[in-house]
Amino acid sequence: MRKKLLEMGLELPLLPTSAVGSFPKPPELLVARAQARRGEISAEELDSLTRQATEFWIRKQEEIGLDILVDGEMYRGDMVAYFGEHIKGFKEGGLVRSYGNRYYHKPVILGPVHWTGPITVEWWKYAQSLTKRPVKGMLTGAYTIMDWSFNEHYPGRKAAAIAVARELRKEVEALVQAGCRIIQIDEPALSVRPEELPIAIDAMRIVTEKLPAYFLTHVCYGALEFIYPAMLEMPVHNFDLELSNSELDLLDLFSKDPFTKDLSFGVADVHTRKMPTTDLVRKRLKRALAVLNPEQIWVDPDCGLKTRTVEEAIEVLKVIQGTVEGIREDL
Repeated sequence: MRKKLLEMGLELPLLPTSAVGSFPKPPELLVARAQARRGEISAEELDSLTRQATEFWIRKQEEIGLDILVDGEMYRGDMVAYFGEHIKGFKEGGLVRSYGNRYYHKPVILGPVHWTGPITVEWWKYAQSLTKRPVKGMLTGAYTIMDWSFNEHYPGRKAAAIAVARELRKEVEALVQAGCRIIQIDEPALSVRPEELPIAIDAMRIVTEKLPAYFLTHVCYGALEFIYPAMLEMPVHNFDLELSNSELDLLDLFSKDPFTKDLSFGVADVHTRKMPTTDLVRKRLKRALAVLNPEQIWVDPDCGLKTRTVEEAIEVLKVIQGTVEGIREDL
């Protein structure tokens, strides 16, 4: 898929490095978000602190040396509830558990969904204005938004997913128009119901078809063995997969049925406080290189780093970047 990037004027090094999306919010921003919910500070004050946190993470990624940056998602909480708050037709539902001891307000679809204007575009534009390196646009996919919401309006799951996809496409078109060339669309629910893979593929096609951008989809956890290799029909250029958490077992699948897209290869399990070492990351990448062409591989942590401390997140990225630079020299 390197040709696609070159067509858009993006020349990346071998094994380009990035992050999945979310970074830990600084303590002062967490306090401010709680204060804003209680009406104790203004929206303008919260916005200012959010911009400061976004700039911190852009500068830190540049300092570490990552090739493709992310805005860190300082402006949002849950990845589905955030879009439910900004797309007409949804309302905030009650708290449900996401994983571990983390909860989110599960959105409820009460009426026809409708995109009323840009949701992430201004944040992407702000982040991109801070650096000359490409910054990824970041969205949650239509299938996952449908799956993680209560549907009280559409006749079925497919109808709801397709309706959300049509509105998300408008957000993607706005990102492309703003100049965004790399767009990540997260679909962690992709393998929840293997029989619904065609729905997820159709929804993604609506979102991405014929748009001049390089598309990734991030899929964390899940039973991908039940949807592989059929999932390769997803109309994206790159799958961002959590491999280290499952001890790289997906590489066995790729040995039997070749992986035909680019792969953002998760080399650090972010749901543990045990720091990855250079030796461990190198070992994981060597295994990947035994199965995949080097030009297919991007390198990042398994998932978003928001569950770690600021210091832990920085250390994970430093280990990944330093290891990749050494392997580039070897190659």
